[in-house]
Amino acid sequence: MNVNALNDAIVAILGKKQELSTMDYNDKRYDDIEEELHDLEDDFNEEYGDYLEDVLEDVHGKLKSDADILLPTAYLASTLDPEAALEEDEQEGVWVESDSFPGVEMRLVIVANPPRILLILQDQERVLWTAE
Repeated sequence: MNVNALNDAIVAILGKKQELSTMDYNDKRYDDIEEELHDLEDDFNEEYGDYLEDVLEDVHGKLKSDADILLPTAYLASTLDPEAALEEDEQEGVWVESDSFPGVEMRLVIVANPPRILLILQDQERVLWTAE
């Protein structure tokens, strides 16, 4: 796995998401930027989907979660700075249940720099996987 290429792909998607979030729906460029984002996400799932789904399966196993594993793009953060999004109470990533932490709100999110999967548990985060 080329970690740098994976990181670059994540950064490109997150950058496009940030760009789109600054636009109003009435912006003439909105539809074009949204289409570019969808193309990046499709390419990402095609290139890294199988690999990341295997990683997510391992992560779900460690958490003792039987939640469905979604496409990797569903887990991507919405910004290059996930800390900022967490401070604004945005719900990053995908909600999961765990037999290890019953009744606890948990989310899995894929972030960049380096590519890694974070477990967001209430007001804390834990790194569960880092690309090597």
